[in-house]
Amino acid sequence: MLDARQPKFNFDIPGDENLGTKHAFIEHLKQFDRIGRKTEIITSEGLSYYINDYWTAAQRKSNSLHEISYRACFKAELPAFFIHELSEPEDTVYDPFSGRGTTALQAALMGRNPIANDINPLSEILLSPRLYRPQLSDVAVRLEQINWEQKCDLDEELLAFFHPETLQEICALKLYLLKKSDLDNVDKWIRMVAINRLTGHSPGFFSVYTMPPNQAVSIKRQLKINEKCAHPPPTRDVKSIILKKSKSLMKQCQNFACDTAILGSASSDQTDYINDASVDLVVTSPPFLDVVQYAEDNWMRCWFAGIDAKTVPISMHKTVKKWTDFTTQTLKELSRVVKPGGHIAYEVGEVRNGKILLEQYVAKAARNLPLEVLGIMVNEQNFTKTANCWGVKNTSKGTNSNRIVVMKRR
Repeated sequence: MLDARQPKFNFDIPGDENLGTKHAFIEHLKQFDRIGRKTEIITSEGLSYYINDYWTAAQRKSNSLHEISYRACFKAELPAFFIHELSEPEDTVYDPFSGRGTTALQAALMGRNPIANDINPLSEILLSPRLYRPQLSDVAVRLEQINWEQKCDLDEELLAFFHPETLQEICALKLYLLKKSDLDNVDKWIRMVAINRLTGHSPGFFSVYTMPPNQAVSIKRQLKINEKCAHPPPTRDVKSIILKKSKSLMKQCQNFACDTAILGSASSDQTDYINDASVDLVVTSPPFLDVVQYAEDNWMRCWFAGIDAKTVPISMHKTVKKWTDFTTQTLKELSRVVKPGGHIAYEVGEVRNGKILLEQYVAKAARNLPLEVLGIMVNEQNFTKTANCWGVKNTSKGTNSNRIVVMKRR
């Protein structure tokens, strides 16, 4: 994993000191050579694409604090690349669609000042405890102090996921957390870990076998999984699972501390709490059309946190035009908060098997704003073909590459 101490760009270009930021960054992309692969350059619809294996998550291990699940999140290697190349220590790095908080956490780990925003209040619940981490010993003591046998009204439908004794402990913990008017960092940490351990595919989760671990299927679907696998929900020790996961998350962060983060919950185009021209770098990934059903995926997490998932106004856009209009408003707000000369890395992934190239609509949305599109970076995993970037099918499935629109604030 890149860190602030490594030199930028890992190679030299003669006369680089005379190049502007745009040309220096683009020239470095052209000459990038991490694994002996030359950058492929393709021009389409007036946009230049720079395709290479810029980072590979399988070959590097990010900090253990990143190891919580969240639907449609990118790996830490993505923001680490841009934070390393396009910012300096003490710069401000912002993500308007924070999700689990990957960009903000990685920025803090690399000595930058993070700002994280997400309209879903779950985002701050998942991120804040990792930025303001308690001591493991304090977590262990607090877990012993909780009354795990406190009687609660159990939702019997949840027995599709949990053994009755396990559900009792989960509900006791939920009640303990919701009754407290002001959670301290220890309680917030316990809540974060518990939310992340609700459902999954191994004994490290509270539930019977279910997939995937970053969302909860419907009760009806879970009953079918139970019937197919012939597995009744087993008993789980909630307290032990939380402590074990806490140890795993904290194993690489003994010396890490953050006291400069700004966390908000607002629409991406209405972030009045962020000052004008205060951000050096944005690294983000917006919702991709109607691909991800956030409310459906997070219903159990919201249940545990006391949030009505149906009231969270997650943006869902069924047409490209609506998505482009939403992107235009987001970029307009980013133009306000980003400093002149600052950068935006806007990851749009692949949707609908590559039939819709969202990066072209991002470029369209930026046209009448004080933003210059420098190019489209495509981080392509080494098991794919360049053809995947253009919607050509092969034997690979799922998202094969990261597609990032890189922009500069004029």
